[in-house]
Amino acid sequence: MFSWLEELNPEQRRAVLHDGGHLLIVAGAGSGKTRTLACRVARLLANGTRPERILLLTFSRRAAREMLHRAGQLAEAEGARRVWGGTFHAVANRLLRQHGAAVGLRSGFTVLDQGDNADLLGLVRHDLGLGEKGRRFPKKDTLSSIYSRMVNAQEKLVDVVERSYPWCRDDLDGIKEVFARYVARKRARNVVDYDDLLLYWRALATSTTTGPFLRSGFDHILVDEFQDTNAVQADIVASMAGPGAWVAAVGDDAQAIYGFRSGSARHMLEFPERYPGAEIVTLDRNYRSTPPIVAAANAVIAESNDGFAKCLRAVRPGEERPALASCADELAQSTFVCDSVLEHRERGVPLRQQAVLFRTGHHSDGLELELARRNIPFVKYGGLKFLEGAHVKDLLSLLRILENPSDELAWLRVLGLLEGVGPATTRRLIDELGVAEAEALTRFLGDGGDRPRFPTASATDLAAVRDALADCVGDDVPPAAQVERLGRACVPLFARRYPGTSSVRLADLEQLRAMATAYPSRSRFLAELTLDPPSATGDLAGPPHLDDDWLVLSTIHSAKGGEWQVVHLIHASDGNIPSDMALGSAKEVEEERRLLYVALTRARDTLVVSYPMRYYVRRHVLDDVHTYGQRSRFLTRSASVFDTVSVGEAQLAEDPVIGEVAALWL
Repeated sequence: MFSWLEELNPEQRRAVLHDGGHLLIVAGAGSGKTRTLACRVARLLANGTRPERILLLTFSRRAAREMLHRAGQLAEAEGARRVWGGTFHAVANRLLRQHGAAVGLRSGFTVLDQGDNADLLGLVRHDLGLGEKGRRFPKKDTLSSIYSRMVNAQEKLVDVVERSYPWCRDDLDGIKEVFARYVARKRARNVVDYDDLLLYWRALATSTTTGPFLRSGFDHILVDEFQDTNAVQADIVASMAGPGAWVAAVGDDAQAIYGFRSGSARHMLEFPERYPGAEIVTLDRNYRSTPPIVAAANAVIAESNDGFAKCLRAVRPGEERPALASCADELAQSTFVCDSVLEHRERGVPLRQQAVLFRTGHHSDGLELELARRNIPFVKYGGLKFLEGAHVKDLLSLLRILENPSDELAWLRVLGLLEGVGPATTRRLIDELGVAEAEALTRFLGDGGDRPRFPTASATDLAAVRDALADCVGDDVPPAAQVERLGRACVPLFARRYPGTSSVRLADLEQLRAMATAYPSRSRFLAELTLDPPSATGDLAGPPHLDDDWLVLSTIHSAKGGEWQVVHLIHASDGNIPSDMALGSAKEVEEERRLLYVALTRARDTLVVSYPMRYYVRRHVLDDVHTYGQRSRFLTRSASVFDTVSVGEAQLAEDPVIGEVAALWL
């Protein structure tokens, strides 16, 4: 049964077989940490640990599903399905559905996604009149960012504003008032946001009444990507580890790149202090990349003085050194990348095994035009998500009203779909429905005297929406049937609201219906869809070719966890990597260095890094038509491990001044 242990290296085997104490696995890039964690779960199951007494926390549902599937195969145990596996937010939602009353949550609460969170803050801001005082006040998205950082980092509002939002320091009193009203409004409407899920879970785990009960339920707590946990998540893990329960955390402090979400490798570095006697196992054998690529990644991260000391060791053979290309301008870079992509395709590397990575989404704009001109299909990651589509949010709002009639944001969206109902009428209808009360849906559907007064123009739309909601009230109608029924009511609404694109949007609703077939209840469907949303359905740039192949374009953050045979990293210049928005402190600069390290370690066989030396930017009429770029500061000392390439020098030579200046760094 344990024959698969022979396939592990000594460090992995030590981590899998560790018993009787806490464990920190420092897993370098490409070192097989997913396999190690899955094998540890399999070993626990094979040794007789009951699956429901294992808690596996990951940062995506896909990761949890993959690990548990592997563990079940290795242990030859069907019980792997009963392991408590999922994201922090998904597990929090599951626990709060069972024990939420202990922390004041009413049953049937709905979860706000990040867009809804900002919208509700915007409503509070508007009601307080803070945008109408003749001076600038933070907008809803800024308020949402401040609130989330304050909660997840567990820092005082004044400190968060002073450090990260100094232009808001004069509005502290107004911000405090917005947040106080926001919290009260969520409680009144029986909704919670992402941050609330973690806060309520921590409250459950630290409560003198529910805490001991929760802690008694688990013998083993395993946490993936521990370097990305925020302060609340780190507290939750510690609070859930009762007497006799062991924590096994896996992470790589060199890949901590989610500081903007308040993730911090500090919790990983402090693990030995928080869990005295913990054993530390380092996985430093890289099974992904060739020695020259590993050497380049080591050279970049070696300049950092933070974190656990480690140096990746390549296991695979290979002698091709990574390339560092200086390009005359952005057009030359796009041409160079397309040439390289097609050249590797001719050598037998499919487009799907190639990726172009960049710091932020707009960095690929010029490249996308060149790819389209050359008829190279691509998929871009890091853009609009499926649930961010207005039409998808419309239908989900109908479901949310059925689940929680006090959900004010859902009512605002649905009422706004009706003919003749504008913002002012919507606010009046919200008041007349009494959304803060549980009878709002009853008033909307009923025929009594307390029914709100709708405009005459909305009669047809109103009847269709009422009939659809009435058909779906209760729990006896399966979620897929509810989506289908509500989708039929949306057909005329979408035809008017989204002219020319309604057929595509209705196809997305069919996709939503197909997804709903996997869920036994509406509440679970809504919760899991909000907590772990799918990607967009229309990612392909144009129709796929007959060979069903496409190039991957991705932000570095979205590429974390992925790997490709060939990786092109573009715009590796100062101001992009590191971003000019992340130069405020040494801590931010170091996170940018780790971001570059993550990008380099995605490549298996070939790595090509490029940067333009001239950018065509003209923000103001009197500005120069271009600016100069220079190689990222993170690649200055490590350039010796790259083969340098120059692209487009002839274009530079046409301008004697540019040619003279460029000669200083070419």
